[in-house]
Amino acid sequence: MSRTLIYNVQLCDASGIRKGFVAIDGTRIESVGEGTPSPDDLNRADTKIDAEGAMLVPGLIDTHVHFREPGLEYKATILSESRAAAAGGITAVFDMPNTVPPTVNVEALSAKAALAARECHTRYMPLLGIVPGVMKELANADTDAMCAVKLFLGTSTGGMRSPLGDELADVFRFCAERGLRIIVHAEDNAVIDANMQAALARYGSAERIPVSLHPEIRSRQACLSSASHAVELAHRFGARLHIAHVSTADEVRELLQPGKPDGKLVTAETTPLYLDPVLAEARARTSLHKVNPAIKTPADAEALRQALQNDTIDTIGTDHAPHLREEKMRPGMTAMSGAPSVQFALPMMLTYLPPETMVAKMTAGPCSVFGLGLASALIPDMPADLALIREVPEYTISDADVLSPCGWTPFAGRTVRHKVAATWINGHQTFKGNDTVGTLATEDIGIPLRPHKM
Repeated sequence: MSRTLIYNVQLCDASGIRKGFVAIDGTRIESVGEGTPSPDDLNRADTKIDAEGAMLVPGLIDTHVHFREPGLEYKATILSESRAAAAGGITAVFDMPNTVPPTVNVEALSAKAALAARECHTRYMPLLGIVPGVMKELANADTDAMCAVKLFLGTSTGGMRSPLGDELADVFRFCAERGLRIIVHAEDNAVIDANMQAALARYGSAERIPVSLHPEIRSRQACLSSASHAVELAHRFGARLHIAHVSTADEVRELLQPGKPDGKLVTAETTPLYLDPVLAEARARTSLHKVNPAIKTPADAEALRQALQNDTIDTIGTDHAPHLREEKMRPGMTAMSGAPSVQFALPMMLTYLPPETMVAKMTAGPCSVFGLGLASALIPDMPADLALIREVPEYTISDADVLSPCGWTPFAGRTVRHKVAATWINGHQTFKGNDTVGTLATEDIGIPLRPHKM
């Protein structure tokens, strides 16, 4: 097997940052050392990479993306979005089920996985959507090969409905028995509908409701009410619950507990859009930043950043959701909700988070929450999923650099100081960056993602 040595590098994982080197033997991390490699280490390497002081991290794991295929290929595809993810240092993704048709049966789940095996540039896990009638599908599914299922406890883009009453209880009971974590989109439809009706009464039509009212319509009360219901169900049945895209300080304060995710029944995720101190200011947002749940306030963003630091929030997922620009620029509340984030989330987060925190919440956190057998830290004998991040002179993120066919980013115009220089998956380099965008190799793509059951 070919042996690669990456040296003169700042090794960064949840344990901290230190100067060192990493040797890759085939698909695995062979050894990790601090300081400089020995002459023997250098002589044994077939390929030597002088990182020139750049930072090497375990590949980021994004457990919340919408790659839009099947049915919405005019916005994006598994191929295009996985290329953008690899360019952002992301080496594994969980793909959400709200496509056309939605991924709500075993056949659709298998078809998505087969497509990804041919076209995806990252490790890939499609999620089964929980809708009325899903118990029949769960009974026929290979749950040992599933990392999680997705429940929309509150409708969002795609309009997927949750089971109700006894059927929803059956889902939580089944998942508890199988040790299968439920990822929940938690927003209360009744609260949202009441807020929307009040806005319609005032403005007359959805088009005339200012997009600035989106956080009042999809309010913090809607988030807290729905998430509280999900947590109650989790405790009633002993089901492992992961609350997606937490956006409020209320959810942190009332529903979540600090501590390592291994011992938690209820874990949580937030996203770069909710953490960002600039976008927390309403005046900085346009319809391009309209997402579900809505971005809230500076106080919420600060509470979420603190919750990452004290291990109350366990993971960061991008909720990458590309739409065409014209769909985002529709008037008022008719503008589509969702934004593409995978390519530039990493340099943006490094403007307000310590790198160790970012890596902890996008490598160790997902590995622990979902039982993944991937590299949660830079240690020997783990899969060689790595990202090399270089500090560069200040530059401005531009729509011209976007790899996704949607052609825009919610971070356009923002000034950052880091770029992903290279990404490796299973020891194969899948991205090599330069001063603009990057190019991707084609070997060893479509690597399946499988849980390592705890």
